[in-house]
Amino acid sequence: MAEVLLLSAADVRAVFDLPAALGSQRAAFAALGRDEARLAPRLLLDGPDGAVAFCYVSRLPGTGAVSKFGSVTPGNAGRGLPTVAALVTVQDPVDGRPVAIIEGEAVTTLRTSAASAVAAEHLALPGASRLAVAGCGVQGRAHVRAMARVRPLDHVALACRNPGTCGAADELAAELDLPVEAAASVRDAVAGADIVVTATTSTEPVVRGDWLDPGCTVVSVGSFAPDRTEVDAGLVRRAAPVVVDHVPTALEQAGPIVAGVRAGHLDPGRLRPLGPIVAGLAPGRESAADIVFYNSVGLGVQDAAAASVIVERARATGTGRTVTL
Repeated sequence: MAEVLLLSAADVRAVFDLPAALGSQRAAFAALGRDEARLAPRLLLDGPDGAVAFCYVSRLPGTGAVSKFGSVTPGNAGRGLPTVAALVTVQDPVDGRPVAIIEGEAVTTLRTSAASAVAAEHLALPGASRLAVAGCGVQGRAHVRAMARVRPLDHVALACRNPGTCGAADELAAELDLPVEAAASVRDAVAGADIVVTATTSTEPVVRGDWLDPGCTVVSVGSFAPDRTEVDAGLVRRAAPVVVDHVPTALEQAGPIVAGVRAGHLDPGRLRPLGPIVAGLAPGRESAADIVFYNSVGLGVQDAAAASVIVERARATGTGRTVTL
C-alpha cells in the first residue's frame, strides 16, 4: 500500500504562486541546459474537432519520475470549460511508489506562463515595456501577469476573438495597475510591441513577421503540435535566433518549425535550445535589432520542477489530503 497525497486545483493555487513558478522553471531549464534532466519523448494523440491528448514523463536530479497526462480541447471554450485538462503524478525517487496526484490544469497554466517569462528574461530586450498578447483565455491572461514580473511593462494590448465582449483588458488593468487595452485586431495589438505572446489553439498564423518592429521577441505557446501554427513563415525566416524549448521535440511537434524545415526555409541547425541560455552556457539574443522567435511546445521537466515545489510546500503546510492506494 502507498500513502498518496491528493492535491486539487485550489490546493495547487494555495501553495504554488507566480514567484515559485518562475523559480521552478528557471531550475527546470537550467537543469536541461546542463544535461542533468531526463526527458522521455513527448506523446501526442489526435482527437475529434482538433482535440489533442498528451503525455509527458521526466525526472530531475533528486526527484522521482513525474508524469502528466491530459488533453487540449479547443471546443471547451464554447462549453465554459478549461481548454486544458490534466493530471500530474509524482513517484518516490527511491522506491518508485506514487506519492502524489495533482490536478494538472492549475499546474500547466502557471508553469507555462512562468516558462515564457523565463524565456523573455533571457531573450527580450532588458527595457522591453510594450506587451501584446493574442488570445485572452486562461493562458493569455496568465502570460500578462507573468511578463509583468520580469519586464517593466507600461503598456499591454490584448487581441481577443470578440474584443467588444471580452473583459480581460479591464480585469487585468485593475489587477495589475497597468494600462491594458483591448485591440481591434492582432495586427493592431502587435504594432510597436517589444514582446508578443501567442496563446491560441490556431491552426493558421495569427501573427505575421512583416508586422513586427526590429528588436521584438515573439513567444508562441499554442504551436505545440505539428498542425498548430500561430506564426507565419515570414517570421520564422526573419527571426534570429529561433529558440525552442527542446530541439528534437520541436523538430517533430512544433508547427512553425516542422513547416519551416519541410518547406526548406528553416535549417534545423538554426534552432537553439533555451536550456543552455538559461544555464548561462550560451547567449540569448545577439543584437538589439534582432527579432527573436521562441516556440514552446511544453516539456515534462517543467512539470517535474513544478510538482517538486508543489509537493514540498503542500507537505510543509498540511495542504491536500492523503489516501491509501
